[in-house]
Amino acid sequence: MLLVILVAVVALLAGLGANRLLRPRLLSEDDDTGMAVKDLVGPLLTLTVLLLAFVLVTANGSYGKAEVASRGEARALDQLTETAEYAPKAQRERIQADAVCYARAVRAQEWPAMADGNGSTAPSVWSTDVRHAFRPLEGEPVFGMLVATDGKRSDEREERLTQATASIPGPIFWFLLATLTITVMGLGICVPRRNNRGQIVTLVVITALLTTTLCIIRDVDRPFGGIIDVQPTAITEAGRQATRDFLAHHTAELPCDNQGKRRAT
Repeated sequence: MLLVILVAVVALLAGLGANRLLRPRLLSEDDDTGMAVKDLVGPLLTLTVLLLAFVLVTANGSYGKAEVASRGEARALDQLTETAEYAPKAQRERIQADAVCYARAVRAQEWPAMADGNGSTAPSVWSTDVRHAFRPLEGEPVFGMLVATDGKRSDEREERLTQATASIPGPIFWFLLATLTITVMGLGICVPRRNNRGQIVTLVVITALLTTTLCIIRDVDRPFGGIIDVQPTAITEAGRQATRDFLAHHTAELPCDNQGKRRAT
């Protein structure tokens, strides 16, 4: 970091020094001639666009991973419910009930918390209970299948929670905002003072496009809390199917309410 700053400062000073010492010998132009402000704004606009494009790709990648992890977690939970059919009745009922409660806890409690980049301990209550239900099955053929499926669910949940946090650090966002501000101000300085209607319209369009791009970056960088957010559709559907199957094959009451909270005993 310090090396980059040092090299940049040295390059700037060297350039300004060469302007003072070597320019008269290399160029026959008058000292008042040279690059205008508009000539410097062009590269600045290019840099701003490239930075926004690069960061947008990064943020969009994080959004895509969050969506994939959400669907993968729902599929793993559905597979866990189906695999439990091979377990003895007592373990089967417990595992399938915990799967229902886990899905409800994710949808009702953890999903809203992820809007702020946080998780919830509510789903962990039921995933822990699932693992406890596995213990009596150790050594049985179904044990390995259940452990593998639950491990997949756990991995997908961890990935989902990881992507809930912003992938673009705050300083980078503020740097982009500062770059956008300087670019727009520089373009504004270059607009003619008269007969400038076309230039002003173009400047407004450019400003709107750059601002929209930065807003999209900010939004998709929070996959579970922005306007373009990942909805809990997959986990909700997995929970609905698990609930339907549980009620169809078991007479026991589910150990949780619709929010995934454990019922008082």
